[in-house]
Amino acid sequence: MYTPNEHRYEKMVYNRCGKSGLKLPAVSLGIWQNFGYKDSFDNMEEMVHTAFDLGITHIDAANNYGNPYNGSAEENLGKIIDRGMRQFRDELVISTKAGYEMWDGPYGDRNGSRKYLTASLDQSLKRMKLDYVDIFYHHIFDPNTPLEETALALDNAVRQGKALYVGISNYNKAQTAEIMSIFKELRTPFIVNQPSYSMLNRWIESDGLRDFAAEQGIGLSVFSPLYQGLLTDRYLNGIPADSRIGKGRTWIKNELTDQKLSQLRRLNDIAASRGQKLSQMALSWVLREGKVTTVLIGASRPEQIKENVEAVYKLDFTQSELSAIDAILSE
Repeated sequence: MYTPNEHRYEKMVYNRCGKSGLKLPAVSLGIWQNFGYKDSFDNMEEMVHTAFDLGITHIDAANNYGNPYNGSAEENLGKIIDRGMRQFRDELVISTKAGYEMWDGPYGDRNGSRKYLTASLDQSLKRMKLDYVDIFYHHIFDPNTPLEETALALDNAVRQGKALYVGISNYNKAQTAEIMSIFKELRTPFIVNQPSYSMLNRWIESDGLRDFAAEQGIGLSVFSPLYQGLLTDRYLNGIPADSRIGKGRTWIKNELTDQKLSQLRRLNDIAASRGQKLSQMALSWVLREGKVTTVLIGASRPEQIKENVEAVYKLDFTQSELSAIDAILSE
């Protein structure tokens, strides 16, 4: 039987999600990778336990995680909760999403319709054996469905008691502003946007989404803060066979150019001067100004979670460090 670390809340940083009353850990666990049917159940269970022991209370899922077996990540999470964690349900924030292709036919393809979102959430709850999720997201903006319909579907999930809060993912500033206005009319507890963001992917800065979210009291739960593992020391001296690139589980192999490697090695030098690993500094950098609520990390083994959590212990940067980082990234 799993017994959690009794000191799990002592070191983790918890940030308020936008203007809501909900707090999220600065580091959250995403289960997009390594939680499918082909992966080791013992390893994924140990990763969830390790995360919880370190104060990571937020687990982020989606209906299609576990690809190519859509839904398998949620099923495995449900099994893990059943095996000794259900008594801690009120200490967990579990989020899931719907929006990408999920099942065959016109009602399970990439969309934001009321039919798809409603059916998908019901399926997710069944897979995870939950009565509700804490946050239900629309996973990707759908230009072919009226935003009013998408917003009403999310609002309905809350009114039915199937979700406590709602969020959106992969929405830019303009799209966020538009659906936010609908949520305000409906009085929907819309609290968070989940975009990609990292040192190597700063689109939410140029788009204006990062500052807009801060101004409007919308939380930001960012994914790929390590840019699919590129912002780690994994690739500084070659491509390990057991890495995401080595296994062919990511699209970033073509970006690992000589110039990119040079940038990564110099960023790694700055991290070392701060007493951090490159991955830790990359996470600290994303959290540096307090505009990001939480960073979603993926992991293939528990040790990576332990390593990444240490980023929250050193969030301050000197101006010279920030300038040096910007100079490298602007090349």
